[in-house]
Amino acid sequence: MSENLKTIKELADELGVSKQTIRNKIDKDFREKFVQTIKIKGNNTLVINNAGYSLLKKALQNDTAQTAKALQNDTAQTAKTLQNDTAQTKLICFLEEQLDKKEQQLSVKDKQLENKDTQISQMQNLLDQQQRLALQDKKLLEEYKAEINDLKALKMPPEETEFKHLDNQYKDEVNALKEKLENLQEQIKDQKRIEEQEKPRKWWGLWRK
Repeated sequence: MSENLKTIKELADELGVSKQTIRNKIDKDFREKFVQTIKIKGNNTLVINNAGYSLLKKALQNDTAQTAKALQNDTAQTAKTLQNDTAQTKLICFLEEQLDKKEQQLSVKDKQLENKDTQISQMQNLLDQQQRLALQDKKLLEEYKAEINDLKALKMPPEETEFKHLDNQYKDEVNALKEKLENLQEQIKDQKRIEEQEKPRKWWGLWRK
């Protein structure tokens, strides 16, 4: 094939694209200006002249540059999206950790509140018991006072005299017993002194034998 005329296959091989890509670039205006039909091995074959080849090459280079730029932009956008996703993921993880910590703190606080409620309930029960006991004591004290007043109101001089006599007799007996006890203690002390004085004599008598 002449250097000024190239088939679609030759152009595709040289430019590194498919034949379909070359055909897609050949519109009606391009065909009228740069495409010819010649017989090659008895078959009608489309060929493109050198000017058309240069134009196709430039168009394909522009397409490649645009594709590369678009790919670069897509890559940058994807990287940015991934970066944003990573930052969001980290933020979500951080917030989830903080939420877990807060839930744990709330759980501890709930337990503390339960303990406080239990303590308050126990203290309230104790207070109620103390109040009931105080009321009972007050009631008993009032009953005792009433009984004492009733006894004081009774006038029984003979019995009171008898009680006083018995009380004096009991005191006399106690005093007599105390005197006897004191005398016995003095006798015991005297006996101990005598025994203490006789001990050396007994030892001295043994030594002389």
